[in-house]
Amino acid sequence: MITSVLVANRGEIACRVFRTCRESGIRTVAVYSDADANALHARVADTAVRLPGTAPADTYLDAGLIVKAAVASGADAVHPGYGFLSENADFARAVLDAGLVWIGPPPEAIEAMASKTRAKELMGLAPLGEVTEADLPVLVKAAAGGGGRGMRVVRRLEELDAALESARSEAASAFGDGEVFVEPYVENGRHVEVQILADTHGTVWALGTRDCSLQRRHQKVIEEAPAPGLDEALTDELHALAVRAARAVDYVGAGTVEFLVAEGRAHFLEMNTRLQVEHPVTEAVFGIDLVAEQLRVAEGHALADTPPPARGHAVEARLYAEDPAHDWAPQTGTLHRFAVPEGVRLDTGFSDGDDIGVHYDPMLAKLVAHAPTRAAAVRKLAGALERATLHGPLTNRDLLVRSLRHEEFTSARMDTGFYDRHLAALTRPAHDPYARPSPTTALDGVAARPPLVALAAALADAHGRSRFGGWRNVPSQPQVKRYEMAGEEVEVRYRHGRAGLEAEGVRVVHADAALVVLEAAGVRRNFEVARYGDRIYVNTTVLTALPRFPDPTAQLAPGSLLAPMPGTVVRVADGLAVGAAVRAGQPLLWLEAMKMEHKITAPSEGTLTALHAATGQQVTVGALLAVVQPAS
Repeated sequence: MITSVLVANRGEIACRVFRTCRESGIRTVAVYSDADANALHARVADTAVRLPGTAPADTYLDAGLIVKAAVASGADAVHPGYGFLSENADFARAVLDAGLVWIGPPPEAIEAMASKTRAKELMGLAPLGEVTEADLPVLVKAAAGGGGRGMRVVRRLEELDAALESARSEAASAFGDGEVFVEPYVENGRHVEVQILADTHGTVWALGTRDCSLQRRHQKVIEEAPAPGLDEALTDELHALAVRAARAVDYVGAGTVEFLVAEGRAHFLEMNTRLQVEHPVTEAVFGIDLVAEQLRVAEGHALADTPPPARGHAVEARLYAEDPAHDWAPQTGTLHRFAVPEGVRLDTGFSDGDDIGVHYDPMLAKLVAHAPTRAAAVRKLAGALERATLHGPLTNRDLLVRSLRHEEFTSARMDTGFYDRHLAALTRPAHDPYARPSPTTALDGVAARPPLVALAAALADAHGRSRFGGWRNVPSQPQVKRYEMAGEEVEVRYRHGRAGLEAEGVRVVHADAALVVLEAAGVRRNFEVARYGDRIYVNTTVLTALPRFPDPTAQLAPGSLLAPMPGTVVRVADGLAVGAAVRAGQPLLWLEAMKMEHKITAPSEGTLTALHAATGQQVTVGALLAVVQPAS
């Protein structure tokens, strides 16, 4: 009987495993790096053990250190979570050799399937050898791990060597294994997978299908169960292939078999020998707790002969601290406030006031909606995301809402090329009728109203100030506030009147520091306002307060390249030096942030006139990396 579980992971998945352990009466043990000293998973566990350092290789990827932590804390079992060491057979063996229970598949099964090259061989497939023009496009892929790391699409033969080098570097950093391979790249297929669960008594469950086609950088963004639009024959084939893969390696525990479905055919991708990020949609549809089932299997209990029946539809969205409009650049900072409406499931590793750093994955949370039908589940999730309170770094929230409401998704015609086709339109600034001036004439005859979102921010800021402000004996003097909003600058005016705050074209029903109620054209609307320094949140709109008189010296030289996120310079292009001629789009250096590499390229043809970055250097967001003087 398991009494204490150490989770060899961090963040959201550690918190999620802890939740089931608490419900089962099992004591919990966390491990944390120095960067995670105040992380939620370290705070909520019964016991937490420090892993000195911040780099994954020194902490969450150090198998010996984690086994020592389990022994020292008195844990009798280890759950690997996902990512890091979750598909590392040597780690599984080390746990078992220490006399602990391993909550996962046998090391031999991990070895057979966790390496994608060996898994393909087991399924009668093989990666590409020497790549020719006829093989293009191809996908360079990490042999270990997942989550989109260590993956590169190559469409031109001359780009292959650079893609191999970059993928190896990223895979080694994320998984401690730099092995990569090359396979054909199936354009615009659907990513469909089957959840399996197996016990030590010979029973294997195929727990339905999931569709994970909406991906960025080969990492899933929106997942759902069951996969829509598959006919019964194809579904049965996928289930049979998944069970065959599990039985081929005497699999035990939870795992996932992944496929690309194109033109009605299933192409085997890989088997993930661990719990998946998207497991909650399967839990919702089948009404089970997969972590609880993992614990029962690890204790030797048998599964029922058949899984429970599926009911309804579930959709999950991954909320990331990132900027989808600028190459998915990770974002950092303080998460001041985060809350979601009731009725949806929230799995997260953050709470109000937590810092989002640069060392790990930028995923803040997963939101999951379950309903009797797909349409109802999609609507429910989109509405919850739209109404969520999210005060902190920029996220992909707006992209998620628009994706869920996109006609291609609602009609279940999406594929893995969805964001290649639609990202520009999905990240275009939205037309918010409350965020811009309106020429609409109010019902009471008052003319054009100001942008209400910015006005609400200004009125909340003005609350409590002296009626006369700095304009003694001139109570009607208008006050002017300037804001940056969605890349645009807006200006609003208000005044302190005899009855309180006033603005032209709008009736101020109520105004205090947290709530402003405005009425325009006969329609009343509430605006919830929160301010953190110069950053202001009005409902779901983010504004930045601007100085009344801009600083005329705040300018950069043309061709300046700034760090889009804080991170580490992991590579500088070979031979790059001041005075070198560069071409537009030429890679100059690479940053690593949140376990992903980000390429910095020349903005135009010209000459490199400054290079301030060096390999190994830590840089902050906005730091000047280099300057390319345009050829013209």
